[in-house]
Amino acid sequence: MTKNKKIYIAGHRGLVGSAIVRRLQKAGYKNLLFRTRAELDLTDKKAVDDFFATEKPAYVFLAAAKVGGIHANNTQPADFIYDNLAIQNNVLRAASEYQVEKLLFLGSSCIYPRLAPQPMREEYLLSGPLEPTNSAYAVAKIAGIEMCYAFNRQYKTNFIPVMPTNLYGPFDNYDLLSSHAMPAMIRKFHLAKLASAGDNQALAADTKIYGPIPNDFYTNLMRIAAFHGHTLNGTGIAGKPLPAPTKSSDTVDLWGTGTPKREFLYVDDLADALVFIMFNSQSSELLNIGTGIDQTISELAEIVRRVVGYSGGIDFDPTKPDGTPRKLLDVSKLTALGWKPKFTLEDGIKQAYKSYLDRVK
Repeated sequence: MTKNKKIYIAGHRGLVGSAIVRRLQKAGYKNLLFRTRAELDLTDKKAVDDFFATEKPAYVFLAAAKVGGIHANNTQPADFIYDNLAIQNNVLRAASEYQVEKLLFLGSSCIYPRLAPQPMREEYLLSGPLEPTNSAYAVAKIAGIEMCYAFNRQYKTNFIPVMPTNLYGPFDNYDLLSSHAMPAMIRKFHLAKLASAGDNQALAADTKIYGPIPNDFYTNLMRIAAFHGHTLNGTGIAGKPLPAPTKSSDTVDLWGTGTPKREFLYVDDLADALVFIMFNSQSSELLNIGTGIDQTISELAEIVRRVVGYSGGIDFDPTKPDGTPRKLLDVSKLTALGWKPKFTLEDGIKQAYKSYLDRVK
């Protein structure tokens, strides 16, 4: 394609969207369309229609979505299904009506059946029950994939659904009430490192950038500080004083048993894969995007702990949910097309942590 055609990146400020922008700009694409959420509410049908009618983008990366970890999915299921369905319905229909040449729709590996055979092949979608903790989100995303197929059949569109694995990297969500496993670990170990040094000022600066610290984890930080002979300002998420800890410990509390296995992809690798698929793939079939390598949450935690530089230990809380026992993608179709990731897991985590620190300097 010529590099002067309009390309719309929906969700350009998010983890995935910002990485797509970086990748396109690096490749010399200059006619990129952005809209903030305040400028264009994708759940508003008329606003989406007006945007497509005016701008007429040739290519669309649909990276805008409501996403979150186990806690957020468990407590906000109505928001997850409604917002994602609304975004998909509006953007896919407008892309068809205004004759977008090609659209990439992002699903997520968490929408495969909870007990799908491993590694998960594209044809395993809809072959079994979903993971209960994120079923509302999964149903919405599955509907989006089916919409891509339906529009392609009926209106001869070129909508390609893709299935990324777990992602991490710059501009991730580090809010401990809604974040995914990787950013939650990065922030928890970083906060634990600050607590072990008794650095109240740095803890306060972190909360201004990344959001308040939940009371249960702030209590964990107070125990770590006490172990090292320090006292933290005992203020919890609601701004109310917390009682001094009854014991000290030099361990970080993490959810679950640590035994589930997960695959992680650095988001700049995902962006590279998406641009590769957009401009090289001739198929409209679902494509998995990942590394083809997984590790236990416990193993992941050790890598993150080491990269962040926290010297204490780790405690897993088995009373908290684990989610799906294992999620590993079969990436043979994408590999056969000629694409492979560039970042190792540890190198990617180093880049993500550097980005985290850059925002709190």
